[in-house]
Amino acid sequence: MAGEAGGAALGRAADKLFSLSGLFAVRKPKGPTSAAVLNLLKERLLAEAGVQTNGNKRNQVLKIGHGGTLDSAATGVLDQVTKEDLENVLLKFTGDIMQVPPLYSALKKGGERLSTLMKRGEAVEAKPARPVRVYSLSLQQFQPPLFTLGKDVECGGGFYVRSLVNDIGKELSTCATVQELTRTKQGPFTLEEHALHEDKWTIDEIARSLEHCTALLPGGPSRKKLKTEHPGETAVICEDK
Repeated sequence: MAGEAGGAALGRAADKLFSLSGLFAVRKPKGPTSAAVLNLLKERLLAEAGVQTNGNKRNQVLKIGHGGTLDSAATGVLDQVTKEDLENVLLKFTGDIMQVPPLYSALKKGGERLSTLMKRGEAVEAKPARPVRVYSLSLQQFQPPLFTLGKDVECGGGFYVRSLVNDIGKELSTCATVQELTRTKQGPFTLEEHALHEDKWTIDEIARSLEHCTALLPGGPSRKKLKTEHPGETAVICEDK
């Protein structure tokens, strides 16, 4: 009898998992890639639901995607620049600007990510500059050779912070790269209020998060409108320090 009760509970968990559909926020720690975080999330949820998978077939069982790739790590430096120099340069990168995406990115060439091609040592050409928008940009801290941009760096889609920092270095006749990056907001979802920590990657917690996050979407669309032919979730990835 105990075995039958346990099986019924797992069946209910699986039914609940596959009935979920919509948007929710996940906190991404520093280290793993965005794809690795999604894979771990899938494994946790499928294990909780008692769903058996066969290796790479797990993607066919539960569909989860993310709204924007975050790098696993980066390093940085800035040399022989005054605080006033830096503040003046930041003004040039506010508003509508042209930006060349970084070579090490999720953009694709011939169906493969540029980052994957670079890891294999293949020659990769930069993508053409494209228009992006920066709503606000400010200097929070300046401690040569390091500087920190304010938390109010607000930008539109397709914008790369790594390209911004690289361009700032060039504008100052030096070089600069990213040492640490934290995305504090993606659309209406904030890191502090909405992003689920790893200890809350459960079916029930995600169900509650879906209800809460769906209400934040423009126009307040219902969950019914968000359902697709393939039940699953779309995760918005946020990165922790």
